[in-house]
Amino acid sequence: MTVYQLPSGAIQTNAYLLTEPALGEALLIDAPGGILNKIEPILKKEGCLLTQVWITHGHWDHTEGADEVVKATSALVSAHSDDKVLLETPTIMSKFLSKEIELTPVKVDRWVKHGDLLEALGTQFEVRHVPGHCPGNVLFYGSGIKAAFVGDALFKSSIGRSDTPGGDFKVLEHSIRTQIYTLNDDTRVLSGHGPETSVGVEKATNPYVKSL
Repeated sequence: MTVYQLPSGAIQTNAYLLTEPALGEALLIDAPGGILNKIEPILKKEGCLLTQVWITHGHWDHTEGADEVVKATSALVSAHSDDKVLLETPTIMSKFLSKEIELTPVKVDRWVKHGDLLEALGTQFEVRHVPGHCPGNVLFYGSGIKAAFVGDALFKSSIGRSDTPGGDFKVLEHSIRTQIYTLNDDTRVLSGHGPETSVGVEKATNPYVKSL
């Protein structure tokens, strides 16, 4: 399996394309604006069909390109129901954006919840609910690839904002300590913005949430 980190959209939000040529399938985690143009050459080169799109949370920069991707690929979309309003009526976020950004509702095929086990590309992923930045923020943890796709809950040497609607620092702090810092130290942390880090590095050095 190959994991591609693909920053895209107005604020360079990370999307992650996972491909498994042996199975001819691919998975996309988050769909910022313009991501279809970035994934199509990779899918063609590797002979893979995109079958699933997993959304870490409902903020516009993670979902702006989802409708375009789904129309082009017929991939099924999964997300957490606590962000249902953001996903189905994204225009409520328009007041925070420039007029050039047009948001389209995302049709979700499967609402996931904490503890769900998802299958993709021959690998099992665990869903963990990590609210605090956004009510429906989840992470997708693949123990077989030692990677957690955490959305905007945790970044390298930083954390997601909690001062926007639906945010709460205490909730975010609890989510990080109980759902991210409890993963193995060598787990790769693949965030919605910025470079890769690891659970062990953040437990030891993150200035916002210390390991207990």
